[in-house]
Amino acid sequence: MDFLTDLFASAQGGLFETLIQPLMFNLGMGNLLVDGFDATGWLLVGVLQLLVLAGLIGPLQRLLPVEPVTDRATVRVDMLYTFIHRLGLFRLVLFFTLDPLFHAGFGALRVAGLPTFNLDAWWPGVTDLAWVSLLIYLVALDCLNYWIHRGQHHFEWWWRLHALHHAQRQMTMWSDNRNHVLDDLIKQTLVVVVAQLIGVAPGQFVAIVALTQLSESFQHANVRLWFGRLGERLWISPRFHRLHHSVGIGHESAGRHTLGGYNFGVLLPWWDMLFGTANFERRFDATGVRDQIEQGRNYGAGFWAQQWQGLKRLVGRA
Repeated sequence: MDFLTDLFASAQGGLFETLIQPLMFNLGMGNLLVDGFDATGWLLVGVLQLLVLAGLIGPLQRLLPVEPVTDRATVRVDMLYTFIHRLGLFRLVLFFTLDPLFHAGFGALRVAGLPTFNLDAWWPGVTDLAWVSLLIYLVALDCLNYWIHRGQHHFEWWWRLHALHHAQRQMTMWSDNRNHVLDDLIKQTLVVVVAQLIGVAPGQFVAIVALTQLSESFQHANVRLWFGRLGERLWISPRFHRLHHSVGIGHESAGRHTLGGYNFGVLLPWWDMLFGTANFERRFDATGVRDQIEQGRNYGAGFWAQQWQGLKRLVGRA
């Protein structure tokens, strides 16, 4: 753990000093160097993720595909979403919009005397074991992500935004970040607020987000793969998550065209098992939203069209 942390810190420092810091000085942003250093970490994480996608998951898709890729135009749009998120453009938007509000809000709470709460302190001695502390926060945030995902499927207004993610009928490793910007902002706000409240350290937060994103990319991959009877109950596989995207199963209640669904877990299937939303059938179905097929609903072909259609659905105009 310490070796990996030191290696990443060294790479982050080198990238910042040789590229990001000179660029910021040239742009007159010398007063934001601390934020620039943090942004460099996110950029480095994104680059590493893209290397894993291209070098490992991509070849696996070609080796064990669920279906042939026939609509490469939709995949290219998904790639754009992935580059926007993984290379820091989405984080840049948050930096100029939500981050100042987060800092001001939590700063005011600290000034008002709100004590610092650390979830890992409930287990004596854990703060001296970085990897145990990391696992505690990973499980806690994964539970939060499960309930956020349930909310995206439960509340009609939220589903109107989240449906864009499910409208991909040619699902690949690039599909994870195919989301409406408002949907992402709502989720990101909830995760950051809770992470702050339970005491997740910045380095731990970056590690958890990086692991979560990489695992989600793999879950969305066009790969005919499952982890076996035991493994399926320990970590979410591409088969388990594909069922969540299956037409009429993943986003609807059983036998009814009403919001609901199965397999909402993000990393761990434990929450689905605990709250009765797990489906372990060994199936690899077609993906998409029912109204695409039955009603011909338009979810948009390109990035801006998809974002616009999402806003129209939100106000009941599409």
